[in-house]
Amino acid sequence: MSDKTTYFVLKEKAVPDVLLRVVEAKRLLESGRCLSVQQATEQVGISRSSFYKYKEDIFPFHENVKGKTITMVIQLEDEPGVLSEILQIVARYHANILTIHQSIPVNGVASLTLSVDVLPETGDVSDMVLTMEQTQGIQFVKILAKE
Repeated sequence: MSDKTTYFVLKEKAVPDVLLRVVEAKRLLESGRCLSVQQATEQVGISRSSFYKYKEDIFPFHENVKGKTITMVIQLEDEPGVLSEILQIVARYHANILTIHQSIPVNGVASLTLSVDVLPETGDVSDMVLTMEQTQGIQFVKILAKE
């Protein structure tokens, strides 16, 4: 077995329930609402061994991305203003665009590769991605890399 670490970005619906409960237990501990691991794990309904097994392996995406570069691919319809709306969303979240490349539209659809520097004031990157996904003219947003 390799010592190499591989990272994945998953949507919440693809994450097993036990891992989501580990994240919740960690949040309870960090917020001070629970004072011990025993208390937090009992509250979320997992064993302490499950907590300790996974606690270093799962975290909400937004917690560890500040000061990082996020590269995403966005498929958008070839309509006036769609690219502008994406750029406005990035600006509203106070992220810094590092690179941007849009392909020539084929059959009314273009691919956009966007690299952004996530700053401390950006906030929750998953909110920014969700806002993009809900924008008229956006077919999908996928995060390709986090550095």
